[in-house]
Amino acid sequence: MAIGWKPVGIDTPLPVGTPVKPDERLSWPKTIGVGAQHVVAMFGATFVFPIIMGLDPNLAILMSGVCTILFLLIVSGKVPSYLGTSASFVGAVVAIRAAGGTTANVTGAILVAGLTLAIVGIVVHIVGGAAVRRVLPPVVSGAVVMLIGFNLAPVVAGVYWPQDPGVAFTVMAFTILAAVAFRGFFARIAVFLALIFGFVLSWVLDAALGPITSATGTGEVTTHLRVDLSGVQDAAWFGLPTLHAPQFQLQFILLALPGVIALIAENTGHVRAVSEMTGENLDPYLGRALFADGFGTALSSAVGGSPTTTYAENIGVMAATRVYSTAAYYVAAAVAILLGLIPKFGALVSATPGGVLGGITVVLYGMIGLLGAKIWIENKVDFGNPVNLVPMAAAIIIGIGNVTMTFGDDFQLSGIALGSIVAIVAYHLARLVAPAALREPLG
Repeated sequence: MAIGWKPVGIDTPLPVGTPVKPDERLSWPKTIGVGAQHVVAMFGATFVFPIIMGLDPNLAILMSGVCTILFLLIVSGKVPSYLGTSASFVGAVVAIRAAGGTTANVTGAILVAGLTLAIVGIVVHIVGGAAVRRVLPPVVSGAVVMLIGFNLAPVVAGVYWPQDPGVAFTVMAFTILAAVAFRGFFARIAVFLALIFGFVLSWVLDAALGPITSATGTGEVTTHLRVDLSGVQDAAWFGLPTLHAPQFQLQFILLALPGVIALIAENTGHVRAVSEMTGENLDPYLGRALFADGFGTALSSAVGGSPTTTYAENIGVMAATRVYSTAAYYVAAAVAILLGLIPKFGALVSATPGGVLGGITVVLYGMIGLLGAKIWIENKVDFGNPVNLVPMAAAIIIGIGNVTMTFGDDFQLSGIALGSIVAIVAYHLARLVAPAALREPLG
């Protein structure tokens, strides 16, 4: 059943450490409390990434709630997860905008990628999860995730960091210390805490030192305050976020499609993590989960919102609380929808100083890249085998270096898109022609 939970621990408190299953719930006050933790856990990244991609953070928050509810319904409540904003398309968005693409081009490209993921989900549901590993073995999916993250390094160096290097460095240091020194739940929301810290620091510096002369997000050097809240004053308290229709262009769509590979790897990992925590075999629901995430991404992009993905931050909350109840996720989704209907909140988020984003993104982008290395390590990828080493070496340098190939007068493949194609095609080609001793099993 997708909705409807068996109450537990109502009359008699549950023994410490007793898990609450997805189809169970605590008392509603406790369930709301756990749901609030899920809101805080997803909150930072869910609105930081839309800002980085130039999308509406209010709409991203609202659609994250809508898409989470749809996800839970599609998986019949078997895979408790929250769908927040995905970082997998950040590199593609940067490339699209650098090539002259508009926000409508961005959401159009992501919409097609979402539909592609939904189709993959249907195929996986029919043929089984083993097909994912055969087409995208860990060596390939790890490389794609890595080049998506590291391709973004020039954005930090050229766009965010120069806006306020001192604040950027301080926020970076705070993020690192918070992630390491804080314990439990607060360590999981280190990025969110760093955002608040950077905002306050920038405001204090404005009051103490006055305006700063530096580049803005457009690259123009001006004298300006670090924190500009004029948009917050003008924004309404209640209202719908700004919606827009997507536009489709093949060149931009091809830039976004590699993000699908990252989402497949991410969702697969998260479903398996939830399976291990709950003790339930969720492999039969992997296809549904992929379809639900793809459908959510397409739906969100269709109205101008951000792409979605299952969130490790919320899986961390479940690991800490041992409460796997989907009721808590419905609470979190409802709160997100309400926040999305407060334009003043979105305006405050959009006022985040560039220097603060510089300090946060230098950590976030690196973490995205290193998730690829994590996939390799967890799956014991052997780079002593040239079938693994040589194709991935080429793909990663193409992705990080933003290598470009031009076909005809108008069509180009570069960076993430070209690197991902090389990773997939070159790996399977190398495996095909390699001696039998070098062909590792794909399943």
